[in-house]
Amino acid sequence: MWWRQKSGPRMESSAPLVVHVVYRFGIGGLENGVVNIINHMPPERYRHAIICATDYTDFVKRITRPDVEVYALNKQPGNDLRAQYRFWKLLRQLTPTIVHTRNMGTIEYVIPALLAGVKHRIHGEHGRDMLDIDGSNQKYIFMRRLYAPFVSRFITMSRDLEQWLIDLVGIPVRKVTQLYNGVDVQRFDSATLYQRGDFGLYKHDFVIGTVGRLQGEKDQATLIKAFSQLHKESSDMASLKLLIIGDGPERSTLEALAADRGVADKVLFLGARDDVASMLGMLDLFVLPSLGEGISNTILEAMASALPVVATRVGGNPELVEHGVTGLLVNAADEQAMADAIAVYLKSPELLIAHGTAGRKVVEDKFSIVAMVNRYMETYDAVQS
Repeated sequence: MWWRQKSGPRMESSAPLVVHVVYRFGIGGLENGVVNIINHMPPERYRHAIICATDYTDFVKRITRPDVEVYALNKQPGNDLRAQYRFWKLLRQLTPTIVHTRNMGTIEYVIPALLAGVKHRIHGEHGRDMLDIDGSNQKYIFMRRLYAPFVSRFITMSRDLEQWLIDLVGIPVRKVTQLYNGVDVQRFDSATLYQRGDFGLYKHDFVIGTVGRLQGEKDQATLIKAFSQLHKESSDMASLKLLIIGDGPERSTLEALAADRGVADKVLFLGARDDVASMLGMLDLFVLPSLGEGISNTILEAMASALPVVATRVGGNPELVEHGVTGLLVNAADEQAMADAIAVYLKSPELLIAHGTAGRKVVEDKFSIVAMVNRYMETYDAVQS
């Protein structure tokens, strides 16, 4: 069986169907964004289904609407034409109004969508991976140009991605829409907060945290190096702790790095969790050390939790973090600069409150879940007009 109905019978509705296509539905910012769109979009406006090129995890359980079906094509590595055939056949059954593919791993599916008679094909650019961290990979640029004529509209998550798509890839301005992710601030207001003692932490500890998949482009290694640098530079850092939330292929390497730097007892690897809103309540400072980003959901979540943010000056991060107002920006892969930025907050605790409060207001004013959903509905409406 290569598909699964999430829950309940299919509801009868005349609302247009949007099929969201992702490479794999696991824990991640892209997937979290899809969940938020589906859960918060009025059911009388649009119906939804999800097709995963490979497979999905229990993360789909975050979808609360009972009429959403989730399918897995079980795509094999490389150019799996059988998966594309299954996709075409499934679209012929579902007859969606819109197919919405996301990132490089699914752009090829706009062709079988066209062949299945889907008139409106949207492709979203959410961010880049380690193989194309700066967007200069000529093969990927060529592939986007190749498929662009079959895409009705491109959606980018940041102004940085929008300009890259127009200037470097060569997509016409008229075909590009930029919109931001949104965060459900109520989820963070209502989260049950953990006690620090539950994780072996003390009330007086200064707790730094980061959230993300443990893989190369997220560069948690630089954060660990910066953290160890702080310990090296001062003997007053005994109460400094680092929480790394997430899992992935680099975990063992990062654990070895922490041990090699002499901070293994100060760094807690907590694995992948579905209670990030509760975890963030234990932090004093959030750090995102990525080498590249689109619009980071984890930054938005940290800001919704009234945390100041230290982030790398890459991708859409400067569009979220205002340097010196809601956090501090540093160059990517610069452990000394990251250590210095963290030290600013250690030496000036009043900035923790000031920058955290300012960040929360920015999320409320500019990055609400309501604003995001409205922009998606406007875009879905526009491609049909």
